[in-house]
Amino acid sequence: MRLTGLALVLTLAAAPALAQTAADSPELYPGEKALYEAASKEGMVVSFDTGPTWANWAAQFAAFKKRYPQVEMTYNDLGSAATVVALEKARNRPQADTAYYFAASAVDAAAKDVVAPFKPVNFDKLPDVFRHPEGKWFTIHSLTIAFVVNTKLVKNVPQSWADLLKPEHKNSVVYLDPRSTGVGQVLAFAANFAHGGDMNNVQPGIEYLGRLHKAGNVLRVVGTTPYAQFVKGEIPIWISYENDGLKAKHIDGLGDAVAVVIPKEASAAAPYGISLVKNAPNPNAGKLWLNFIMTEMGQGIFAQGFVRPAVPGVKLPDNVADKLPAAPQVRPLDVQAAAAKKAEIDAGWAKVAVGN
Repeated sequence: MRLTGLALVLTLAAAPALAQTAADSPELYPGEKALYEAASKEGMVVSFDTGPTWANWAAQFAAFKKRYPQVEMTYNDLGSAATVVALEKARNRPQADTAYYFAASAVDAAAKDVVAPFKPVNFDKLPDVFRHPEGKWFTIHSLTIAFVVNTKLVKNVPQSWADLLKPEHKNSVVYLDPRSTGVGQVLAFAANFAHGGDMNNVQPGIEYLGRLHKAGNVLRVVGTTPYAQFVKGEIPIWISYENDGLKAKHIDGLGDAVAVVIPKEASAAAPYGISLVKNAPNPNAGKLWLNFIMTEMGQGIFAQGFVRPAVPGVKLPDNVADKLPAAPQVRPLDVQAAAAKKAEIDAGWAKVAVGN
């Protein structure tokens, strides 16, 4: 989900109000001003794969520049896998200071030795599966599997995975193919957690999806996000990421015509991580940037974009606190363990869902 239009205007307008310059305000963390002084001598931070319309990065840029006016921000929007390829190609002469990606790509980057250890503010508060033990990557926000429901088409909004199996939802459910999409893989784990499975045993999730198809409740399985079709009113129930539904509801004008439900049995949170690049050209500026987005201020800016902060216990901004209610049933996804189970999920899903 990529925020555009009004969303950017709103978040950009809100961000500067959240930040003061580091020179004329109390430190956000011990050593901030000394690090800013070192970063100012470098004068720039190069941030790979932080496209401004995704996850509220535009507002992060605005707040960072407001707080640290002597450090310029440069970024691109490559995509997770392409970012790792770019880091590999420039291994001997790195161009980036930081790299952002779905955490599975972060694991790949660490294995390829193109990122450096760095433990930012609040690192120790993260769940173990949301961080590399040495800080070669760490999660900055997550995306949670939810039911995104068109309330004009669905009389009784499902609150649980069990509800989705009811006859009243025949030909109503759309979701992404787990063989070709990350969302589909995370969805399979969410269903798995809800039915007694874990990272080692994925059969309960596969069996549940099989029951959903056997009940005739799946309208279709798709290979790319059907966001536009949902907004047009063509999909009754879409199993996707929570922020897709919140964007449709609060940004793209659907309002009460959309319900966003985290299923009550369990769900899964997909981690998105970031790293300091090995031999970065501007290491102090990179560390300043990484620390900023891990402070309560930076985490709150992510929440403004309807993605959940990674740091537990962060106070959400008042205007989004009610839109991201506490969801203790959500379990953090271990991306390394998930990668090891992908082939099993792909084969098992194909057998129960499409008969292959």
